[in-house]
Amino acid sequence: MAAPAELAVPPAVLVISLAALLHGGVTAKPQHNLLMVMSDSFDGRLTVFAGNHTVELPFVNFMKRRGATFLNAYTNSPICCPSRAAMWSGLFTHFTESWNNFKCLDPNYTTWMDILKKHGYYTKKIGKEDYTEGHHSLSNRVEAWTRDVDFLLRQEGRPVVKLTGGPSTVRVMEKDWQNTDAAANWIRKEAIKLSQPFALYLGLNLPHPYASPEMGEAFGASTFRTSPYWLQRVSYEAITFPEWVPLGDMHPVDYYSTFTKNCTGDFTKKEILDIRAFYYAMCAETDAMLDIAGIAIPQNLSGMSLMPLLSDKYNNKVSSQFHPNWALSEFHGCNVNASTYMLRTGQWKYIAYSDGDSVPPQLFDLCNDPDELRDVAKMFPEITASLDRKLRSIVDYPKVSASVHHYNKQEFVTWKQSLGDNYTSVIANLRWHMDWQRSPVKYERAIDEWLNSYK
Repeated sequence: MAAPAELAVPPAVLVISLAALLHGGVTAKPQHNLLMVMSDSFDGRLTVFAGNHTVELPFVNFMKRRGATFLNAYTNSPICCPSRAAMWSGLFTHFTESWNNFKCLDPNYTTWMDILKKHGYYTKKIGKEDYTEGHHSLSNRVEAWTRDVDFLLRQEGRPVVKLTGGPSTVRVMEKDWQNTDAAANWIRKEAIKLSQPFALYLGLNLPHPYASPEMGEAFGASTFRTSPYWLQRVSYEAITFPEWVPLGDMHPVDYYSTFTKNCTGDFTKKEILDIRAFYYAMCAETDAMLDIAGIAIPQNLSGMSLMPLLSDKYNNKVSSQFHPNWALSEFHGCNVNASTYMLRTGQWKYIAYSDGDSVPPQLFDLCNDPDELRDVAKMFPEITASLDRKLRSIVDYPKVSASVHHYNKQEFVTWKQSLGDNYTSVIANLRWHMDWQRSPVKYERAIDEWLNSYK
């Protein structure tokens, strides 16, 4: 059993933990089966940290006791398609160019599972994949493209909770349960017949919020839904209340995200308590189980294998030979009005935006401010400058941001032209329709000004 690892792990390592074992020449005959379980929106800070007694997670804890837990791991991108594109390809987002929830990997892209198949594995995918383009809504697409437009429109429904079923209602997310049943049955009935090792991927939607149809189908997912059966596993007394930065004091990108997610209004203490409790209840059983595949590591991936960290002989000195001491994450999609780049190293989290000049950066001391409420970039200018140099050595982020700007404009123009005379009607009835229809001429004019400002 591997010892728990508690160091900052580059986000791509989570991708490469499987992918880095997949590509290249076979070094040994494959012998190990692979099972990867991926959930959506599972926040380990709120659930798997030692001493967390908010919610009962017996299966996650079972895996923790018999494996390794990475307490400082980060996603490559905190949004569906781009994060999965990174996971399936083994590449950072600025390499995949999966900028939003519509532009993702080509359906024919060679993934780590394709490479496993080439090297003797029987492969099987069940459930939510979400890494090829074209699977998200028109609203989601247009909102991402128009993030540079000078207007603020709510793009989500206000977060709410919904209790369903009774004390014996276990299967709230029926589709996830069906996929889990299918995976378990496949292992029991089909995998045992195989004469070759298998790689099985199970994608779960939970604990992603549900759609909010009472606000219109176009409003997206903002409903936290569960049953009394799962809610009884949550200790309300242990739920903490986060501090809240006043809207007027927020960083401009944070304010934009807060507004478009419809979270600028006041939330009562009970609303916050319920939303957190329902989220905890939706965190049932998810985590990734990783093993070694026996296939050589390629040279063109963005990260490194986790296997050295899972060894009983692991130590920090040895780790430094295999892993950089930083983690990178980037975000280019909807609900953010500037390309965003996070660099985590040691106690510091540095966040740069856009071209590095037009939007001020942020710096957080995670040792003294784990909730990231106090931006100390101006207090520590030398650290801020040093981390910016480090970030630029990893990715030329002003160049990437410019590419995203160009992509957004070109895609919007192509879409607009395809609608012809229907453009005005279609854009007025997207997910932001409640705000848009109050002053449609104003918002159309803002889009025209944006299009004319980027040549």
